[in-house]
Amino acid sequence: MILIGMFDSAFVRRVAISMNFYGMVFEHRNWSVGPDFEKIRQYNPLGRVPTLVLPDGEALIESSAILDYLDELAGPERALLPPAGKDRRAALRLMSIAIGAAEKGVLQIYETVFRPAEKRHQPWVDRCSSQMHAALAELERSAASRSGDWLVGHRMTQADITATCVYTLLAGGPGIDRRTFSYPKLASLVARGEALPEFSSVRAAFFSPGANA
Repeated sequence: MILIGMFDSAFVRRVAISMNFYGMVFEHRNWSVGPDFEKIRQYNPLGRVPTLVLPDGEALIESSAILDYLDELAGPERALLPPAGKDRRAALRLMSIAIGAAEKGVLQIYETVFRPAEKRHQPWVDRCSSQMHAALAELERSAASRSGDWLVGHRMTQADITATCVYTLLAGGPGIDRRTFSYPKLASLVARGEALPEFSSVRAAFFSPGANA
C-alpha cells in the first residue's frame, strides 16, 4: 500500500500510526498539497491528503474512510475503534472533538502563516482560536476523568491516536500561540503516546511532543 501525504498533517499521521500498530507495511510518499498537488490528483481528484493507494490501484480518500478500511483488514479483535456500544460512541465523540480542534487550528495556520498580513481578519482568527481551545478543554476534561489507562478504557483506541496527533500538531505547528496552552492531563496522555515507536517513527520535523506537558 502507498500512503500519500506529509506527516505534518494530523490526518495523514493518524493513518500512518494506525498502520504501524497493525503491522501493515506501506510506502510513504511525502507529497505536499502545495508543490505536489498535480501528482496527488493522479490518485485523488481533490488533490487532498491522506490518500491510501491499495495494491490493486484503488485509492481511498479521507482519513476516516481509510481508518474504517484498516479496521476491517485488522479484524474486530485488533480494531483500534471499538466495534459497538458505549465505548464506540465515546471514541467517536472524542475523535470528532479532536478533529474539530485540528480543523480550527489549521484555519489559524492558514490565516496567520500563508495569508498576507494586510489581508488577515483578526476576529476570524480569534473565533477559530476560541473554538479550538473549547475542543481541547473538552479533551482535557476527558483525560482528567478517564477511568482507565487511556481515553476509553484500558486499551489504546483511535480516540487516543487522533487526539495525540491533533494535540502534537497544534502544540508544535506554526501560527499557533503555544503560550495559550494549558492542558496538563491531555499533554501527559499525549507524551505517553508519542514515546511509543509507532508514533515516533512518523513525525514531522517541527513536532515537539511533550513541550507543553
